[in-house]
Amino acid sequence: MVKIGVLTISDRASGGVYEDLGGKEIIAVMDDWLTCEKQYFYEIVPDELELIKDKLIYLCDEAGCDLVLTTGGTGPAPRDVTPEATEAVSEKLMPGFGELMRAESQKIVPTAILSRQIAAIRKKSLIINLPGNPKAIKECLLPVFPAVPYCIDLMGGNYITADENKIKIFRPKRK
Repeated sequence: MVKIGVLTISDRASGGVYEDLGGKEIIAVMDDWLTCEKQYFYEIVPDELELIKDKLIYLCDEAGCDLVLTTGGTGPAPRDVTPEATEAVSEKLMPGFGELMRAESQKIVPTAILSRQIAAIRKKSLIINLPGNPKAIKECLLPVFPAVPYCIDLMGGNYITADENKIKIFRPKRK
């Protein structure tokens, strides 16, 4: 079973001011694309560096998530600290993910350059920061997700399968 952490970072959503649409969008996209058995670990926290770090550590170390997808806190505002929290708990940065997400988003919206999302590895978990805008979540996942299952394979994680009519996973052919 694939374990997926979904972490929404938002002062207002964590305080009940509004409904968390970003985390729900991540789950909807994963449910639509993935054909493997999966279990979600869903959390909402305010934009507080230590709380975000604690939840990332929990999702990676204790819950044993193969994939942790965050939403929110990736912009230039003073309270946007998700990339800093991710980097602080990571063992390896995976810069290609953020680079590709920004490049593809730039084709849609000129403010994509303001996004600071990153990806990193902690133990056997791949962490990917996504924007807080629910519409941007799928737009950012589309270009990078084909490489996610193979990355998790290489880390010794659980095997991810997907509906090839919706998202094509790339795994190199073995000889």
